[in-house]
Amino acid sequence: MKITGIGICPPTGASSNPKVTPELLASSLARYSRSNKGLDAIFSSIDWNDTDKSVDAIFRFVDYGHASITGMTGGIAIAIDGLSMFLAYKIFEIAQLCDGQESSTRYIKLDKTSIPGVDDVGIPESCAKDWERFTERAFEVYREIYDLLDDEVKRHPELIKLPDGVNEKVVDRLRKNYALDRARYLIPFASKTNAAYVMTARVWADTVRELDSLLYPEAKKCAGLIRCELNKFVPRMTKHSTATAASRSQTWQTLDYSISNIRNNGVNIANIPDETYLNVMNDRPPFLPDLQTTANAFGGKTNRYSTVGTTVRRTVVRAAWNNMAIAELRDLNRHRSGYRFSPLCPVGFYLPEEVRHPYVDELLRDYKKLVESIAANDNGAETYVYALLLGTQVAFEHSTHLDKFIYEIELRTGMGAHFRYADHLAKASSILIQKMPELAPFIQTGNAEPEF
Repeated sequence: MKITGIGICPPTGASSNPKVTPELLASSLARYSRSNKGLDAIFSSIDWNDTDKSVDAIFRFVDYGHASITGMTGGIAIAIDGLSMFLAYKIFEIAQLCDGQESSTRYIKLDKTSIPGVDDVGIPESCAKDWERFTERAFEVYREIYDLLDDEVKRHPELIKLPDGVNEKVVDRLRKNYALDRARYLIPFASKTNAAYVMTARVWADTVRELDSLLYPEAKKCAGLIRCELNKFVPRMTKHSTATAASRSQTWQTLDYSISNIRNNGVNIANIPDETYLNVMNDRPPFLPDLQTTANAFGGKTNRYSTVGTTVRRTVVRAAWNNMAIAELRDLNRHRSGYRFSPLCPVGFYLPEEVRHPYVDELLRDYKKLVESIAANDNGAETYVYALLLGTQVAFEHSTHLDKFIYEIELRTGMGAHFRYADHLAKASSILIQKMPELAPFIQTGNAEPEF
């Protein structure tokens, strides 16, 4: 694993503007909020030969509960090479206010070299050999399925919905997408990936603290390496990034739920039917009613990026799916708005109907046995997550505001979206319109075609 903090230099057009470190920025803006003299006066009071003195004078208030100061450090970008897909997912789950991206299974072909070492992820010794054999076999079947599907589309190009007049390069991309999007469910969740995150110092400190609370060796290593990088940018914040009794307790309550569920109920490898939950909370205080109709809230809307009115933005939505495959969860978990939650407890297994391979059933039986075996251990039971595949189905909930959820619907059903995203969000959209029929003319639901 390699972690790199990325410093940002001003562009040429801003070469004459003030230049500050993240901590000096935060301390200067904190002073700015407590003065009416203007920014120039704040900067003129700084000893530019000893900026630490100015920073320390303000940052001592962080210890007294003024954490908002550390939110003004600006976005600190850190890239992490070679973390597992599980850990990349976990960081996005923890840092719900971050921006970031992760390597895509649609554009990168993975193989068995993507699997980390047993010691890196902490698989119990009694299960180590089985885990190594299983993950290697999963990649073999994944690759064979990809080749079969790619060949199938070459022989039957009507399987992909090609736009008129596209060139051969686009055809090739759409064919590969078709195969990659359907084969990916056999990729191990333990596979190494790359991810980049941008957060303020405040969010980074919270994230590192939560990572440090996990017992996974990979998570603790990652927390330590991130802390080293943060020391280069915001050294005064790293002391707030260690695990606490509360962070450990909350982490283990969720883990205990999932491990106990596996021990008591085993691992289901059947594709369980869709069940979509959606609740709308649009009550209003009597002294602050809606200022506009729903139709007026969408006035001037042309696409999913258009501004919508307060009637929609004040409404809260909680959506949940009983059987979200981890393949889809990795992306839906990155929506910044609201709160996303899944205990990562396996409840079923999803495979597209186009996936046919003589060894799939055997692989899934081995998967079931391995996850149950790891979860049964007294030490290391939590590492069952590294035996999951991207087809593993888990329950997932997202609570957010209505305008953000409509954006999510339109994005995840729009042109080029993965077909299974479109399926999940189309069902949620249908329930939403049943509950609020007045929304029907204003939600631009697509069909995700063509898949590019």
